[in-house]
Amino acid sequence: MANQIAANFAQHAPEQAATEVATHISSFWAPSMRADLFAYADDGGPGLDPIVVAALELMRAPSA
Repeated sequence: MANQIAANFAQHAPEQAATEVATHISSFWAPSMRADLFAYADDGGPGLDPIVVAALELMRAPSA
């Protein structure tokens, strides 16, 4: 599902696409879904779109 979201934002610059995906996941996914996605990524995340990987990095970054 995360890759499908990334595909919807693929027309944007990569940094903006990652931000949009991170915002979408943070806003609309249940905490358990986010935890599952992080766990999948931590296990190597085979098949994850690079935009999703970048979005997860943004979501892990401490807030300013």
